[in-house]
Amino acid sequence: MSVVRVGVVGAGMAAARFAQQVAARDPGISVTMFGDEAHPPYNRALLADVLSTRFGAEAIGLPVGPTAVVRVGVRVAALDARRRALRLADGEVHTFDAIVLATGAGPVLPPMRNLRVASTASGSAGRGGEPSLDLLAGVHAFRSLADCAALAAAAPGAERAVVIGGGVLGVSAARALAALGVAVEIVHQGPHLMERHLDAPAAAALLAGLAELGVAVYLDNRARALTGTDRVTGVELANGHVLDADLIVLACGVRPRVALARDAGLRVDTGIVVDDRLGTSADGIHAIGDCAEFAGDVHGLAAAAWDQADVLAAHLTGGGQRYAGSRPMMRLTAGPLAVAAFGATGARAGDDVVRVADPTRNAYKKLVMRGDRLVAGILIGDLSTAGALTRAFERDDPLPADPLHLLAVPGAYR
Repeated sequence: MSVVRVGVVGAGMAAARFAQQVAARDPGISVTMFGDEAHPPYNRALLADVLSTRFGAEAIGLPVGPTAVVRVGVRVAALDARRRALRLADGEVHTFDAIVLATGAGPVLPPMRNLRVASTASGSAGRGGEPSLDLLAGVHAFRSLADCAALAAAAPGAERAVVIGGGVLGVSAARALAALGVAVEIVHQGPHLMERHLDAPAAAALLAGLAELGVAVYLDNRARALTGTDRVTGVELANGHVLDADLIVLACGVRPRVALARDAGLRVDTGIVVDDRLGTSADGIHAIGDCAEFAGDVHGLAAAAWDQADVLAAHLTGGGQRYAGSRPMMRLTAGPLAVAAFGATGARAGDDVVRVADPTRNAYKKLVMRGDRLVAGILIGDLSTAGALTRAFERDDPLPADPLHLLAVPGAYR
């Protein structure tokens, strides 16, 4: 089938990368992106840097290529998979040769009393057809530029903030709010921070770095209720302790936005199930990014979204690439709490592990090697060797005989 017109539901990082790659490979293909946010595509991974004022909102915009049309503030209400048609909320219907679902993921709301979340019973729907949020005043999600702007407006008048969730997003938000002069506390259910990416010693170094910024952390704690009537006044923990707060940030993870796909009859598990060509269960309908599930995995990371966008762009422009999964990589680079992690944090029997720690500087480095290949790594504090190490990890290249040298000398491996 010849593809001339492609419709993309979503205008996030995966969608922007896909449009850019299609334009580079075949400028004769038109790509129309429908984004329900008011902003054109931007790098969501840099939201905390916008909040901390390190970057302006315009600085994190993403290119989409010269042949893409981006329609912002537009919600897609329904997908007709058989006709390859999209019906917009205003009733417009558009048909395409291929449709790409890049609906992303939405914030997970914790099971807390007094959070006040609206249901879909009223007919109100947010991004990707998911329920819209109606949170107690002073409570914020942190997933979009609009969320970022609301937090930035609230921060100057806030005395104490509580971030619920100690993953990548929670740590990023806490660091940004601390940079704005707000007293910040993190409540995290897990035994240590960012447990998806860090081992216990690395998390301890991160914890010490946060303490130096004045951020307090409550581990192995669950927030069970918010206090306050018209606006939030605090967070009640499961042990009964109450943290005073006039600003709450919800950073409890994300969930793939799949309502549009499910309503259209596509196969959905945790995410929209795709094959190695990023095709869904319906011919001509594809999915990429945080909403897509491949081989049982939903990565939820920018690197994986871009991998998928590249493979799909190649496929739709006549290439033979197939998607085989992505190697997980995470990086936070701004400020004193620089973190990079890739691969699984644990080591198998027979793996070689190299660790270097400097508690006086809250620095920690760890490499996991299987034979002469790098299979995982964690860097806290000093990221001078991160680029070389992640390249070796991505390319699955053999390592030199002395891997410790890679941790000590920037640019030692290229």
